[in-house]
Amino acid sequence: MRTPPLALSLGDPAGIGPEIVVKAWRALRVSGPAFMVVGDFQALAAASPQGASILRRVTGPGEAAEAFTEALPVLDLPFQGHVVAGRADPAYAPAVIRWIETAVGLALSGEVAGVVTAPIAKAPLYDAGFRHPGHTEFLAELTASARPSQPVMMLCAGDLRTVLATIHIPLGQVAGALDREHIVSVAQVTARALSEDFGIARPRLAMAGLNPHGGESGAIGREEIEIIAPAAQALRELGVDCSDPRPADSLFHAEARGTYDAVVCMYHDQALIPVKMLDFWGGVNVTLGLPIVRTSPDHGVGFDIAGRGLARADSLIAAVRMAGEIAARRQGTAQAA
Repeated sequence: MRTPPLALSLGDPAGIGPEIVVKAWRALRVSGPAFMVVGDFQALAAASPQGASILRRVTGPGEAAEAFTEALPVLDLPFQGHVVAGRADPAYAPAVIRWIETAVGLALSGEVAGVVTAPIAKAPLYDAGFRHPGHTEFLAELTASARPSQPVMMLCAGDLRTVLATIHIPLGQVAGALDREHIVSVAQVTARALSEDFGIARPRLAMAGLNPHGGESGAIGREEIEIIAPAAQALRELGVDCSDPRPADSLFHAEARGTYDAVVCMYHDQALIPVKMLDFWGGVNVTLGLPIVRTSPDHGVGFDIAGRGLARADSLIAAVRMAGEIAARRQGTAQAA
């Protein structure tokens, strides 16, 4: 059975999204996986040196799969206005939200194999009334009717995978936000995804500590003793291979990476800095725990370089490839069941 194409939501049309989408299609048009852009046709045409000549309006995924090697397929849901590259504007918000909703709807119906999301700018979305912290939480709400879930953010680069116990909160609030049950849930979702979506038969998790030197037996903080170590023990009792909390400063070098399949990190930068050090241009964001496949590039909208032809598409290309691999693995599992 042929795997359907992916749906790629365009993201903020004034950012680098349109440019990197065109570049990703050029890189993947022969090898695949095929994708269909859900967004504004004219914004894509403006981002291509060849204009609209490389684009093709389609009415659905079937047409997109047929067209992909010859032209970039676009499900055209136009923004009713003029897009100015590099300029954030809340006026784009309704279109950006509609593109995400449409892509997710296609994935839930099985018409596309998964969703790849180009970057969004949160500030103009908030100015327009968007109430979610980001893409991840919005996707969880959109898919809740199919299967209530706890979405988990995973970052991937090379042989490193990190997941986050807390995400977009101030650093000063992290310690108070850590909760044993939540850490256990994040790790369970991660272990399941490593098995089902990444094909790892016996996933190994490393648990990162919060404090310097893992708290030095309580001398530099007690979160490891009171929250993180009990979570690791609970996971082992549930059959998950998980280490006790380990000092983060010795957890990400090459030798250490060979001892685990993913690291449960306590806060945002603890997870993202090693990923971006390992592969700044090619990191991928994967949302675990959803009933649909979802990946995205590990960078923002790049307003400062939008419209100048400078943006690199490495991360988006890697995100499309990873979404295709996960979708194919899920399809193979479903067929074997």
